[in-house]
Amino acid sequence: MQLTGKVALITGAASGIGKEIALVYARAGAAVAIADINLSAAQKTADEIKAAGGKALGVAMDVTDEDAVNNGTRAVVEAFGQLDILVSNAGIQIVNPIVDYSYADWKKMQAIHVDGAFLTTKAALQYMYKDDHGGTVIYMGSVHSHEASPLKSAYVAAKHALLGLARVLAKEGAAHNVRSHVICPGFVRTPLVDKQIPEQAHELGISEQEVIKNVMLGHTVDGIFTTVEDVAQTALFLAAFPSSALTGQSFIVSHGWHMQ
Repeated sequence: MQLTGKVALITGAASGIGKEIALVYARAGAAVAIADINLSAAQKTADEIKAAGGKALGVAMDVTDEDAVNNGTRAVVEAFGQLDILVSNAGIQIVNPIVDYSYADWKKMQAIHVDGAFLTTKAALQYMYKDDHGGTVIYMGSVHSHEASPLKSAYVAAKHALLGLARVLAKEGAAHNVRSHVICPGFVRTPLVDKQIPEQAHELGISEQEVIKNVMLGHTVDGIFTTVEDVAQTALFLAAFPSSALTGQSFIVSHGWHMQ
């Protein structure tokens, strides 16, 4: 699974899952653009890749700002000459029951997860469609793209929406050699998930250990967290896959939680 000669743009790539995908892609030979709202963190990750002999660029990008997305994407193409892979990974989490969920928080969740996916896709397609160059767009969904959980109305709604966007892109993009997918991880032990443990314990009235054992890992076959490496290797497989035999699909990486 090699990406030699490919250029990848990954959002939210200064940390967590996005950073691991960037590192794996760089080791597979891709030039990688680290797009993040935190430019200094993005540049630090890019420097780490370059120090290991890879090609990388840090890019400031607020995925909810159309101008920032377009300008950042253009900068990547100007630096590396093309764009072959987009990984729409930027995301946040806000947990609350529906009755207490503020409309501002709802809109913020949709803006980052759904609007961000749309804006980065639209920007990337300007280059992938040109002369039918082609490419692969990968959205970071979740098991919550298929299932619901209490306290996560905005997140579940947003992650479900990514399935629809990916499927439409698979149909529209086929004529231009563009394919799309959604990776749907289970709980991955990142700072984003660590933050949820005490929040859910408080809202549900249970201990933090019960949140981990019963809420986060209770539906897995082995009680083990999905890792950033698991997700990154899936992203590598999908980016390197040689044909459109795989397109418009969701891939659940979850230790058996929600089998299809």
